[in-house]
Parts: sequence; C-alpha cells; structure tokens
Amino acid sequence: MPQKARIKIVSTDINKINQVCQYIKDIAEKTGVVMRGPIPLPTKRLRVTTRRSPDGEGTETWDRFEIRVHKRLIDLGIDERALR
Repeated sequence: MPQKARIKIVSTDINKINQVCQYIKDIAEKTGVVMRGPIPLPTKRLRVTTRRSPDGEGTETWDRFEIRVHKRLIDLGIDERALR
C-alpha cells in the first residue's frame, strides 16, 4: 500500500527554500518517486513597531521592522522502503 510523506519547509530566506525544494525534486526524480509540489503556502509577515526614542522625550518617531516567513509543501507518494 503506497503511503504519502508530506514535507513542510519553512524559512525566512526564499532563495534557500527554493534550493531545498530543487534538491528534493532532484532526489525524487532519481529514485522514481511520485512528487507533488512544491506548493507555496501563504507567507507570514511578522511586524514589530518600536519607538526610536528610549526616554519618551522629543518628537514621536517610530521604527518598523518586518520578517517574512515563507512556507512550501511537498507531497511524496512513496513506500516505506524508498523512504529510508
């Protein structure tokens, strides 16, 4: 009975996530495994707004920082022997 392995890849660097997806894709092609993906999942944007002035004096100026978390999903239809 074929099983499905689901790999979820998460990173803040989109270039590295694409490299890993390509690496998994190459391995799947070599071994003859059925592969679906990479399926892009929604990017999570984490935002932090902080005040520049530490003491509260002066004009109110703010810094805005953002980090983006990219996600990809890969489904592999494989048996247990190929998974090892």
